[in-house]
Amino acid sequence: MDTDLARTWVQAIAAAVEQHKDHLTQLDSAIGDADHGVNMHRGFSATRMALADYKADTPGAVLVKTGSTLISSVGGASGPLYGGAFRAIGKALDTPTTDTRHFAAALAAGLASVQKLGAAAPGDKTMIDAYAPALAAFQQQADAGADFAAAAVAAADAAEEGMRATTPMQARKGRASYLGARSIGHQDPGATSTALIFRALAETVGA
Repeated sequence: MDTDLARTWVQAIAAAVEQHKDHLTQLDSAIGDADHGVNMHRGFSATRMALADYKADTPGAVLVKTGSTLISSVGGASGPLYGGAFRAIGKALDTPTTDTRHFAAALAAGLASVQKLGAAAPGDKTMIDAYAPALAAFQQQADAGADFAAAAVAAADAAEEGMRATTPMQARKGRASYLGARSIGHQDPGATSTALIFRALAETVGA
C-alpha cells in the first residue's frame, strides 16, 4: 500500500458507508440508538473533505488524518473507536509503501486500540466480532506469503462471516447489552460497518 492507495481506500469506505447508511441505521434502531448510519456517514464524509487537499508522504499519514477526523466528527462511541483504530493503523505505517506483513501488524495495532478503549472481546456482539477474524485471516495470508490483494479478500470474507455470526449472539457490551436476551436475533451494526471497511480495502487493492 502507498499513499494513493490509502486515499482510495478511505474514499471507497466513504462511498460504501453512503450506500449502506440506511441499512446501518436500521440495524442500530433494533439494538442501539438508531444513529450508526448517520454518524458513520457524517464521519467519512468529513474525512473525504479533509483528505481532498491534504499533503501526505506516507499511507500512515493519510490514515492518521482519517482517524483524527472521525474522532472529531462522529458522535457517540463510534468516533473514538473507529477513529482510534485508524490512528493506530496509521501510526504503524511510517514508510512511503508497506507490504502485506507490515500492514498485518498495523491492523493488529488497530484492533488493540479498539479492545483497549471498548474493553470488548470476541463474542460480545461488537465490531470486534468482524475485526478479529479479518485480522486473523489477513495475518494467515501474510504469513503464507500471499500478496496484498489475496490477504485483503480473505480478510473481507472473514469480516463478513464474523458480522453474520453476531446475529445469534447476546450483546455484552455497549448500548445493545441493556436489551439482554432481546439483542439476540439482530446483526450488530458495528460489525456490519467494520465488514464494509474491510470489503472496501479488498476492492481497492484488487481494482
